[in-house]
Amino acid sequence: MADTKIPFISYNVPTYSALEQEQRAADFFDLMDSRRSIRHFSDKAVPKELIEKIIMTASTAPSGAHKQPWTFCAVGKPTLKAEIRKGAEEEEYTNYHGRMSNEWLDDLAKFETDWNKPFLEIAPWLIVVFKQTYEMGENGEKLKNYYVNESVGLAAGFLLAAIHNAGLASLTHTPSPMNFLCKILNRPANEKPFLLIPVGYPAEGCEVPDLKRKPLEKVGVVWE
Repeated sequence: MADTKIPFISYNVPTYSALEQEQRAADFFDLMDSRRSIRHFSDKAVPKELIEKIIMTASTAPSGAHKQPWTFCAVGKPTLKAEIRKGAEEEEYTNYHGRMSNEWLDDLAKFETDWNKPFLEIAPWLIVVFKQTYEMGENGEKLKNYYVNESVGLAAGFLLAAIHNAGLASLTHTPSPMNFLCKILNRPANEKPFLLIPVGYPAEGCEVPDLKRKPLEKVGVVWE
């Protein structure tokens, strides 16, 4: 067995008073509770450096055996965004015309969404999150990754929080199946699409459904 020892360093969390902890927790809840998914984006430019910092924040998420089994493709080229829109709409058209159940369609109807996805070209950035089902070694050998879906899901959550914290808006888009993204973005065989996330500013006059999230007593918190 190879030597897997790594150095350990001291770890300390910031120290806050009980009052500060309560206030910080409340402030962060208010921030995240204001987050909404949008489908009407502005084409206002977003600096590459800001997207880079957001992605690096996402990459701080925990992962199985610290394998970090994710790839973030930040797509800003209009030609690639147009290709992605075309591929997504082809899949979504099939979804809305036979692939989805009537129950599913009924649940989506209240959000006034359909197979047309113009935001995929309008939003200044598309962040495509890929999961690495296995890792490629230096000599081309396959190396195992662990808890891939859980790890990438955590990173995606960090990503959405970082986007919102930066004053930008997003949408978690899943035009299933998403294999067309591998071809368009020329990704290797060990990577599979996980989420397609348009990122930018809301369009002028953008509206979102007036949703109410579950209160504490219905969230599913169980105290034992």
